[in-house]
Amino acid sequence: MSRLAEFRAVKKALQEQLAKLESLKKDAGLQKEIEFEEKLQDLMKYYSKNLCDIISILEPSYGKASTATIASKQRNIRVVKVYHNQHTGDLIETKDTNHRGLQAWKEQYGAAIVDSWLCG
Repeated sequence: MSRLAEFRAVKKALQEQLAKLESLKKDAGLQKEIEFEEKLQDLMKYYSKNLCDIISILEPSYGKASTATIASKQRNIRVVKVYHNQHTGDLIETKDTNHRGLQAWKEQYGAAIVDSWLCG
């Protein structure tokens, strides 16, 4: 594809995206969602709460298995753990501590430091 043809294709795609953006701006439903999000963010700041706090207030049982469910399972349920490397910004999601990347971090930074990177 020539540079001119590529330019025209990108320009046409941009015009289509701008038209879609304008139609979304006029959408009443989107405006209500934006207003709701802004008010919710303001409330969260005012009361010093984060999204996890809001979820636990609105749905206390969210993410918790009932004792009947746990008793009926023959195998222990393993929870996904998320580790956030403070140095590189990388994330590792694992149910197992034998994850290759997690082990490499523990060798490089030490197990205690890596364990402090556990989110949630």
